[in-house]
Amino acid sequence: MRYLLVIGVLALRIFVGFGSRSSAASRVHPYIPPARQDVYCLQGRTWGYPGNCQFSTYSQCMATASGTYAYCGINPIYAFERQGRQLR
Repeated sequence: MRYLLVIGVLALRIFVGFGSRSSAASRVHPYIPPARQDVYCLQGRTWGYPGNCQFSTYSQCMATASGTYAYCGINPIYAFERQGRQLR
């Protein structure tokens, strides 16, 4: 009787493991790379130019700049990237 109980518990763990959403979801959905972290720069007197370029969205940058004498601008690397490609 004890042998059947052990086999039943092991079989249940195997079946639950195969049917879990986490293992199925990782096979179905493709890898989505994280957003770039350096698109927007916090700029101002204390930060200089180009400033603190660690923000992936404009709203993140503006939330950090809130209440200070700073503003947000696009990273110069990305701002002039397209223009440089057209000249070549």
